[in-house]
Amino acid sequence: MRPPAPASSASPSPPAPALHERLAELGRRIGGREAPHRRALEEARRRAEELRARVAAALDAFHAGVSDAGGERLRIELSPVRGDDKHVRAVEFDLRRGRYQAIVTVKSRGEVMLVGPFKAGGTEGPCATFPFDAEHELEASLATFLERFLEEGATP
Repeated sequence: MRPPAPASSASPSPPAPALHERLAELGRRIGGREAPHRRALEEARRRAEELRARVAAALDAFHAGVSDAGGERLRIELSPVRGDDKHVRAVEFDLRRGRYQAIVTVKSRGEVMLVGPFKAGGTEGPCATFPFDAEHELEASLATFLERFLEEGATP
């Protein structure tokens, strides 16, 4: 049997705050830091939803054309708008067919980024970025972006 350890002359340290208290405080700090970006992020989400609706309508036309030509199996998945996987102050949606993917990211700083097409698990890119006020350039690039994705995604 071991003898008891000698008493320390130093007073015991106060107990550490409970985990939930520490994380609540961290949440308040981070929430306070992000609060000034709320309106810009809401605008980014609004723009992403509008872009997604345009892409969905274009995909409906693609699916109708594919179906008319006998290629019903070439369906493209379109995700809902969600928080961006990489950027805290951005939202995104993606298109997928098999391993092929393309991402549309809308950032709260006023930019739309078209990423891909690329194979899932590979390097993302190429990327093209447009400010919110470059609607004409974005529209032209979005068409090319979708065509490239659909062509690559449907190539055996």
